[in-house]
Amino acid sequence: MASKVSLLPKDTGSLSRGVPPARTGTLFVMGSNGGMSVAPDADFAVLFGRNEPDVHVCVGVGDTCVSRRQGVISHTYARWVLTNTGKLPIRFPGSRLVLSGDHVELAAGYTPLFIVSPRQEHLLEVRIAASAQPPGPGADAGQAAREAYEEDTHDRDARELSAEERLVLVCLGRRYLRNDPQPQPLTWAQVAFELGELRPAERWGPSRAAHIVSKVRTRLSREEGVPGLVEEEVPQPVGNALNHNLITDLLVTTTLTKADLALLDDDTDCPAQAQAQPAPEGSR
Repeated sequence: MASKVSLLPKDTGSLSRGVPPARTGTLFVMGSNGGMSVAPDADFAVLFGRNEPDVHVCVGVGDTCVSRRQGVISHTYARWVLTNTGKLPIRFPGSRLVLSGDHVELAAGYTPLFIVSPRQEHLLEVRIAASAQPPGPGADAGQAAREAYEEDTHDRDARELSAEERLVLVCLGRRYLRNDPQPQPLTWAQVAFELGELRPAERWGPSRAAHIVSKVRTRLSREEGVPGLVEEEVPQPVGNALNHNLITDLLVTTTLTKADLALLDDDTDCPAQAQAQPAPEGSR
């Protein structure tokens, strides 16, 4: 085991510049206080998070919004798999978010990962020595099952939403919550159709859904200072940018989580949520 798992000192430098000679498929992970390398056959899962005694690689030290154990990288079916065991999202380059409880295969080469915390993003560098091994039949991160969250880990300030707003926004952003690789918000017609199917006793139309979401965007822009939610702040053509920015904020603040997808199930599965809904509004 000693020859297959090695520590990387803090002064190793960025993994973007390369890594020492290693077997193909070897994992390198670098955090704020150093890192480690792990051979693919070491049977060793790399834990990362803010609390040094609890993890192998530190990230977000001193930021109590980051979980003590924010995530794990394990080798499964000939691939390295990242699992988010914390509460904050983990962002890949670009806008793809790995939400709490989700897992994703890591590609060979260099991948900077970002723990999305309230005031900053914490960098975790990952590099996998190029490997010719084909993908396995799937990725099972069972050994990295989600752990109970620590009492001294601070939640981000979740946005306040009414039951009706939450229902519409979960429907609008369900592709994000289901971890589509390049998600986009549903159209207003799609939202109205799905909510009409879900709740046929209520009158749902595209304008009603759009009005509810517009009120949320305006409120969060004015009261919370969330950027990119009003047209004046987004370059033309606006397209889906306003709703994309809104959904991203709700995910990053953990206002919406994968558990909210239960709202899109039949009402008989969640009667408490159905009772929480306000009286139907008229057509807008």
